[in-house]
Amino acid sequence: MSAKTKKPYYVTTPIYYASGSLHIGHCYTTVCCDALARFKRMDGYDVYYLTGTDEHGQKVQRAAAERGTSPKAFVDGLAERIQALWTRMDISNDGFIRTTDPDHEKAVAELFTKLYEKGDIYKSEYSGKYCEPCESFWTESQLVDGKCPDCGREVRDSKEECYFFRLSKYADRIKKLLTETDFLQPDSRVKEMVNNFIDKGLSDLAVTRTSFDWGIKVPFDPKHVIYVWIDALPNYITALGYGGKKSGKFKKYWPCDMHVMAKEIVRFHSIVWPAILMALDLPLPKRVYGHGWIMFGGDKMSKSKGNVVDPFVLTDRYGVDALRYYLLSSVPFGDDSNYTSELLLSAINNNLVNDLGNLVRRTLAMSRQYFDGRVECGALNDGDREFAAAIDALLPAVREDMDKPLLGKALEKIFGVIGMANKYIDINKPWELNKTGDKDRLRTVIYCLVEAIRVCANLLLPFITKYPRRIFEGGLGLPVPDDFSACKFDANRKYSTSEIEPILNRLDVKKELAELAEIAGDAADASKKQDGYGKADKAKKPDKAGKANGAADPEKAGDGMITIDEFFKTELCVVDIEECVKVEKSNKLLKLTVFDGARRRTIVSGIANAYAPDELVGTKATLVANLKPAKLCGITSEGMLLCSVGEDGVPRLVRPTGKAGDKIC
Repeated sequence: MSAKTKKPYYVTTPIYYASGSLHIGHCYTTVCCDALARFKRMDGYDVYYLTGTDEHGQKVQRAAAERGTSPKAFVDGLAERIQALWTRMDISNDGFIRTTDPDHEKAVAELFTKLYEKGDIYKSEYSGKYCEPCESFWTESQLVDGKCPDCGREVRDSKEECYFFRLSKYADRIKKLLTETDFLQPDSRVKEMVNNFIDKGLSDLAVTRTSFDWGIKVPFDPKHVIYVWIDALPNYITALGYGGKKSGKFKKYWPCDMHVMAKEIVRFHSIVWPAILMALDLPLPKRVYGHGWIMFGGDKMSKSKGNVVDPFVLTDRYGVDALRYYLLSSVPFGDDSNYTSELLLSAINNNLVNDLGNLVRRTLAMSRQYFDGRVECGALNDGDREFAAAIDALLPAVREDMDKPLLGKALEKIFGVIGMANKYIDINKPWELNKTGDKDRLRTVIYCLVEAIRVCANLLLPFITKYPRRIFEGGLGLPVPDDFSACKFDANRKYSTSEIEPILNRLDVKKELAELAEIAGDAADASKKQDGYGKADKAKKPDKAGKANGAADPEKAGDGMITIDEFFKTELCVVDIEECVKVEKSNKLLKLTVFDGARRRTIVSGIANAYAPDELVGTKATLVANLKPAKLCGITSEGMLLCSVGEDGVPRLVRPTGKAGDKIC
């Protein structure tokens, strides 16, 4: 089918706020959309897959100022790291939009003016509650226990001249959209929106600010900056050329087939966004899907809560396929799910290594051992035909799940056939057929197994992108398919197989858990101690911008703050680094011998990602000298080296001047 005759399909992630490094919660949304986009491409659709970054706002401006840089330079660095993560995760997005893109800024300014001229935007004064982390205004009735209903943090009183969008004007149409169509899914999200927002009365929405200037200026009133949702939400159409001369993609792909995001921003996508589109007389998206959160210890995974799981660490250790498989198979798409390292390791060992990996390894090895890799089909018996029928039924079943979309269920069906193939081996016992000399029957059994592997690998390509390619190119000697046209049992093929490296070796769970705990401990040290914040209350742990959660003013930060007397209990001094080596069995730890002016100490520090051992010898560092000794990887560390941590999460030494033993105050 040519590109001109293919049916268009448009899928989006939210644009991620450029406030710091991303975690596997963000990866979840992006990988889900990627699997959907890849599946639709292979299923004959002309797909456009969009992701990007939301780069304006007060938090970005403040974070940049604290780092002594411009907001644009700050977001440029973050956008580069985010795109590097998507490259690592093998994300196949067609577009990446930044709200600082000139075309987007121009289109948003024109869109705002159009809404103003239609009377859907007006100037007034806002007086109410404001949540700075969410950059959201709330009425008293919308608060939950006096706090922000989205993030649960403290709000503050705010009074400011603003332009407002007439959201209340569209309340009846929005309610009808939510309750009489399948626009918003899953159904539980509909009840949340109607009960918590629509039925309580939609207030007009403040859409400009005057208290900061990092954003798109209102063309006819430049002291006002266009506020987050009028700036951010239209990215889905400005990325397609809406408002510009090149609007071919907009005509082709809009309305969007699937907006996907975590549930905390469903309100904006299912209420505010359709209202904006109604005001602009534009078609509405076909579906908005609000998935659940990945929880960590029962709490939402969040950069500001310090409970994130680093996708670079996990992919370095287990590979991209393993993390993609875990996210797609172990996290129910519509519901919350609790991340544990045990679940990740179980998914790797039980499904990828035992089920898929062993099936491929055993089958290819037997095909080489018994037939030198040359495999053809012989006569089929009833059991073979039943197995072939299950293979033929797989694509329609997976397609049905992907249309809903139920990505985990689709993967479950593929691994169901993989399980059948492993059982088929046990039933037919190829090794016994070889002993008895029944080569014809043996050839058919091996052929049926190879066919099952081929079809399953074809259907796995949208989900795990590396190993299925190796199965085709290396194991089966076939080109990697770009569609599903051959996803059925075919008795007329002739194979020339080769053995390939396993997807992964079986993991020692106890050992892996211990090493992951060590890595997590290093990260906790970096975030809690080496960045200079000290031992903060978990609920008040500072985010990357250096601001305690829920505290707009450091003087109001509550229990997370320490007194000057507590601070002076910490003894800091200059040390000379005399020796430095890597710690065995650790990717992050270095063992250093330092001289503090009176004696030599052994220090273990998680700075191996920033320094080679040789470059530290002969340099100076800052020692926390009165820290209680602790064992790391079996080595007693007699203190801690003070570090700073940038947006990349890598701790780097705070370098002092002076001689060894000099006190730092």
